Amino acid sequence: MITNIALVAHDSRKQELLDWVRYNAGSLKRCHLFCTGTTGRLVSEALTEKLGPEAPSVVCMLSGPLGGDFEIGGMIAEGKIDMLVFFCDNLIMQGHQNDVMGLTRLASLYNIPFATNRSTADFIISSPLYTSEHYKRIIPACIDSYKNRKL
Repeated sequence: MITNIALVAHDSRKQELLDWVRYNAGSLKRCHLFCTGTTGRLVSEALTEKLGPEAPSVVCMLSGPLGGDFEIGGMIAEGKIDMLVFFCDNLIMQGHQNDVMGLTRLASLYNIPFATNRSTADFIISSPLYTSEHYKRIIPACIDSYKNRKL
């Protein structure tokens, strides 16, 4: 079951993420949400407006360029994030582009579902696996192999 979700959005995509959050507020209210900087404040406001006292808590990390992407990446590596929704602006190169690439690399490496656009986020959150008690994420064998490699 997906319970810990990281939500990240570049400035030009924040409104799109907020629209998605409002639309899916009912599915998100049972989750623990982790966001980078300003995105977190905006998500918290949107959910409080939509759900009132039932709104989930939102943990705000640092802003992405100030290290928030790294903080969320660390949580992914520690198994503390079950899903990543990252609406990134692919039309401009970000000053912290390496952080962005690192975050998506970790999501892929640790086999967590992640969406970079609304369509994919909609498919993930509407999947029966999203709420399944029986679904368990499989950590790829390559991670243990790498940890135990002989040099």
